[in-house]
Amino acid sequence: MSEDQSLPQSGPNRFDVPHNSQSGYARVGLLSTSHGEIETPAFMPVGSQGTVKGLDPKEVRECRFHMILANAYHLFLRPGHELIESLGGLHAFMQWPGAILTDSGGYQMVSLADLCEVTEEGVGFRSHIDGEWHLLSPEKSIAIQVALGSDIMMVLDHCPTFPSTELQTREAVQRTTRWAKRCVVVPRKEHQWLFGIVQGGVFAQLRLESTQELVNLNMDGYALGGLSLGEEKPAMLDMIETVVDRLPTSRPRYLMGVGLPEDIVEGVARGLDLFDCVIPTRHGRTGWLFTSTGRVLIKQARYARDPDPIDAECGCPVCQRFSRAYLRHLFLSHEMLGVRLNTVHNLWYYGSLMKELRQAIRQNQFEAYRKEFYRRRQGETSETLIQEVTA
Repeated sequence: MSEDQSLPQSGPNRFDVPHNSQSGYARVGLLSTSHGEIETPAFMPVGSQGTVKGLDPKEVRECRFHMILANAYHLFLRPGHELIESLGGLHAFMQWPGAILTDSGGYQMVSLADLCEVTEEGVGFRSHIDGEWHLLSPEKSIAIQVALGSDIMMVLDHCPTFPSTELQTREAVQRTTRWAKRCVVVPRKEHQWLFGIVQGGVFAQLRLESTQELVNLNMDGYALGGLSLGEEKPAMLDMIETVVDRLPTSRPRYLMGVGLPEDIVEGVARGLDLFDCVIPTRHGRTGWLFTSTGRVLIKQARYARDPDPIDAECGCPVCQRFSRAYLRHLFLSHEMLGVRLNTVHNLWYYGSLMKELRQAIRQNQFEAYRKEFYRRRQGETSETLIQEVTA
C-alpha cells in the first residue's frame, strides 16, 4: 500500500475507513461532508444538468442516495454558474439536501471531440447548444465549481480518446499533471474538496507516473479517469490493480463513469470507494431493468401478460405495486410514467447493491457475496469474470 498521509482538515470534511476486508482490498468508509455523511462504497446517480433525469430529488433520496454527480461543463453553458450562485448555489437551486460531486467537464473532450480543441491553456470548445466559442481553463473550471458550491470538485484533466498511442497518452498525462497543479492553487470554499484524476489509458507505466505525480500534490481524493471508453474489461481491471496500491489508504478512491453492476463489484473488490454512471437511469429509459438474477428487457413479448413484479426480491415502490405487464404497456405506449418507474427501480437496485456490498464487507463475507452475485447471473455477465471469481 502507498504510504499513508493524514487527510487535510478542510471544514467539516473527513474520510474514515472503519472496516477493511480480511481478505483482499474491499473496505467500508465514511465520507463526511457539510451536506451529510456518505457510507462507502457508494454509487452516485448522474444529474449532469442539475437533475437526475425524470425524478424529483425526493425520489432520488428515497432510493437511499446521499450524493449525486453534476457536470460543471453543462451547467456553465446552461443556465450559467453565476445564475446558480445568485440563487444560493446548486444545492438550493435543485433542492437537493445531500452532497454533490461536480465533474470538471474534461470528459467532454472525448464525448464532444469534434467541437473541442486542447491547448496548454485549456480546452477550447464550441457550445453544442448555440455554437458559441468558449475556453475552459483549469482555473475557470474550478471557479465554476466553486460558484456551484459542490462538496467535491474535480480537476480539469485531459482525457484522451480510445484508442490512443502511448505518445498521445503520455502527453495527456503530463498535461493533466500540469493542469492539476494550476487547479490546487485556486481559492475554494471551506467545505469543498478537490480530487485529482489519474490518467494513462491502458499503459501501466503511464498510470503509475500519473498516480505518483498527483499523490505528490497531496490531494483530498483520487479518481481513475479514462476507463470504460472501449478497452476490454480485463484491461480496465488491470489498470485499477496497477494504481490502487499507490494511492494513500486515507483518501477516497473514485472510479469515474463505471458502470454495470459487475463492474462495481469488481471495483469494490479492488479497493475503490466511489462510482458514478448513467447506466441505471439511461437503461431505465430504454427498458433495461436490473434484477437480483440478471436483466429484464421489458419490451419483450414474454412480459405482455406477466403479473409478476420486475424482481420478487426487490423492495422498491415499483415492485411493490406494478406488474411487468403494466410496465411493458407503459414502455410501448411511450408513457412518461413508464420511464420514471423504470428509473426508480434501477436506482433502487443500485442503492440496494451498494448496501449489500457494505454489509458483506462488514461481516467479512465479501468473497462469498461476490461468488453468489455471479452464480445468480450466469449467462448475464462476462464469462471471463465469472470463471475468475467462482473458480
